[in-house]
Order: sequence, then structure tokens, then C-alpha cells
Amino acid sequence: MKRALLFAAALAGMLPLVVAQQADILGRITRERATTIALPELRGSGAAQAFMNAFNETLYNDVDASGLFKIVPKTMYPLQVPQRPEDFREQAAQTSTRAAPPAGGGGNLLSDWSSPPVSANYLAFGYTAVQSNVLVLYGWLFNVGQPTVAKAQVIGKRYFGSPDEAGAKKTAHEFAADIIAQLGGTSLLGTKIYFVSNRTGHKEIWVMEPDGSNQRQISHLNSLSIFPAVSPDGTKIAFTSFAHGNPAIFILSTDTGRRLPFYNQVASVNETPDFTPDGKQLLYASSASGWAQIYIANLDGSNLRRISSTRALEVEPKVNPKTGTDLVFVSGRTGPQQIFRMNIDGADVQRLTNGEGEASNPAWNPNGERIAFSWTRGFATGNFNIFWMDVASRNYVQLTHDAGRNENPTWAPDGIHLAFQSTRSGTEQIWTMLADGSQVRRLTTAGRNWTPVWAK
Repeated sequence: MKRALLFAAALAGMLPLVVAQQADILGRITRERATTIALPELRGSGAAQAFMNAFNETLYNDVDASGLFKIVPKTMYPLQVPQRPEDFREQAAQTSTRAAPPAGGGGNLLSDWSSPPVSANYLAFGYTAVQSNVLVLYGWLFNVGQPTVAKAQVIGKRYFGSPDEAGAKKTAHEFAADIIAQLGGTSLLGTKIYFVSNRTGHKEIWVMEPDGSNQRQISHLNSLSIFPAVSPDGTKIAFTSFAHGNPAIFILSTDTGRRLPFYNQVASVNETPDFTPDGKQLLYASSASGWAQIYIANLDGSNLRRISSTRALEVEPKVNPKTGTDLVFVSGRTGPQQIFRMNIDGADVQRLTNGEGEASNPAWNPNGERIAFSWTRGFATGNFNIFWMDVASRNYVQLTHDAGRNENPTWAPDGIHLAFQSTRSGTEQIWTMLADGSQVRRLTTAGRNWTPVWAK
């Protein structure tokens, strides 16, 4: 947010942190990588082989980025790698001298993958071929700890794509999504990250895939368009634009790009919109009353109601996605900007951060129990880092350290990944990480990029 907000000196006091409590909270958000998987290189038949580098890289990256697995290094794999279930021999066929592999088969035993040095729990394998101008992936996932080949199969499926690199990546994404779903995770396939970029000379709204691919422009207003928010069903995006002079809330259809009607109060501030969980209303901050305060309205701007009423700047409302009855927001009512919580009718206001430093950019975890936010936490003004907090206990964990200015976190729909904005590479860019601060990956490189929003 809005470092333009001018607040008074910080309040004293510090919420105590207990290491054991931190570990407990982290354990409830991120899954320990106890599941070990082997991902040998899949091969293609004939023309399909030309696309397998892209396929294998995509499959590996998706499975690795899920945060669920430990991937066994390929240097530990057996020389014989199966391409189909028929390449396996049953464990009972093993003799003390190990029979020679059958002709045309890989000669694999399940124990070749479950035992040291591989010691995998699961094995993903298969092959691709171009058939009738369609790229077909035959993909299997085996639980190699099972006693027989018949019992080992978890996934056995065909996937279809165009006979090119894009089709290979598509099938890899879909195979990885099935692997993640079968083993208890939530795939990010189909989710989008919306963000602001100035790469065309104006700040416009853009969108990309969770791995940073397929970056494309959404708004074309040739003005200043900032603070995107996406409706729960993904069909609408709201943001602030100066295209008509004064700042105003714009709502676009994500399907057609058509602008939808929304009544705006004439004010110097109309910003930081957020949809209610049912998608029927919009909260935002407006200075129509003098100070920037929190308002709620229908999706066309009708039935406008003011929620907060203080002589302090109050912005960035974010509605709890689980309850729809409470929200967090940023306020200077007690001094420097801090994170507060209140009911959606404005009652029961509570400060969540402890008054130290400056805090902003709250974002709810999909479970409605935790928020991520940016905080100086007593550091020099401007040195923001990403934290998350358990709202009930108010215990928090710091995720970024000594790596530029880190702001505007947003949770992925799986609740264990975050996207955020950082200057660690020199300019503002979009990055992702797991909720324990690991697996930091850069998504954008062109221009400067801000305020990501991860949506279904």
C-alpha cells in the first residue's frame, strides 16, 4: 500500500513469539515432505521425442513446486526405467541370481524403486506418441511399496495435447495435477495470478499462469490501473483506474474484457477493492467523506454503505473467505498503519498487529484462519518483509529476510503457496514461495510488476 500514508510514531510493545508455537503453526500450513517420488525422464515415440525436454521440465517443476514431495535425484535410479506396466516383473519372479530382463521389457521390480538407493514411495512413468496429429501421453503413477504390480497402480491414464511444445506442456501439467491430487494436494492447474505491470509504458492489469508463463494484458486503458481484485468465481476483476481523471473503481469481465457498470463517489481516493465471498458485493476504500474509509456496495455501486468511521486513514479491506462476516483492513487509528479486524458491519474492531513499525497488505488464507501481510516490524521505514499470522492466537512467522522490500502477499488457492512483490532483484517483480519461506521463484522479468492476486 500506499506508503504515502503518513502516520504518527509507533506504539511500544511486542507480541511474544514462542519457537514451539511457530513450528506448530508451520506444521499445520505446510506439509512435511515425507512422500518420496521418483520422476525419471519420459521418452517419446517418433515425432513426440522432440517435445520431451519441455514435457519433462514442466512435469518436474509442477511436482516439485507443489511442496508435497521429496524428488529422488535421477543419479540414484536403476538403469532399467519402465515405460509401461508390462515392463515390470512381479516380485515373486525374483531369484537370488536375478533373472535376465524379458525381451522388450525393462525388467523392473517394484523393489528396485522402493529399496535403497532410490527408496521412493511412488514412481511416475510413461511415454508419449503422436497419433492422428494428436500428442498422446500414457501416464502411470505406481505405489512401489505394494507387493504386486496390479496393486501398485494409482494412476493409469491417457492425456491429449497438440503435437507441439505447448501440447507437451499441457499434458505434463495435467499429469502433474493428477499426481498431486491423488496424493492429497491441491493442484494449482487452472489458477491465475493477476498483477500490475508498466511494461507497455502505462500501469495496466496483467494475468499469468502460476509458473509465470502466458503473461498477457487484461486492461487497455492507457492510464494508471492498480490494486486488482478477482471475484470468487473468477469471472470479474475490479481495480482502480485514473482513466477518467479521478480515481474510480472499474470492473471488467475476465471472459470478454467488457467493462461492467459501477457507480463511483467523486473522491481523491477510490481504491483497494475486494469482493465478498458470495461475489455479490464489493468493499473498497474511499475518501468521499474526507478521510479514506471503508465502504461496501453492490456490484453496480448501488446500496452504498460506509463501514468505518474514524479520523484516520482506513484502507485495504479484505473479507474473510470462509465466514463472509468479518474483515481485516489497514488503519492509522492508533498511530502508524497497522492491521485491524472488524465485523462487516463495523463492530468489534480489534488490532491484530502490535503497534510496532508499519503493517499493511493483509491477505486471507483460504481457510479463513490466517493472514499474510507486510510489516516493517521495527525496522527502518520502507524495509518491509512478508509475515503470516494465526488470527486467533496472533502468533506470527516471518517469511522473508534481508532480501529487498517485500510486499503485497497473496495466498494461492491451495493455502500453502504465496505470491508477493519484491525488489530483491533490483526492481519490483512478482515472486512465489511456500508458506515456510522456501522455494522462492521469480515469475516476472519485463518492466516493473506489483500487487499480485492469486485466483481460481
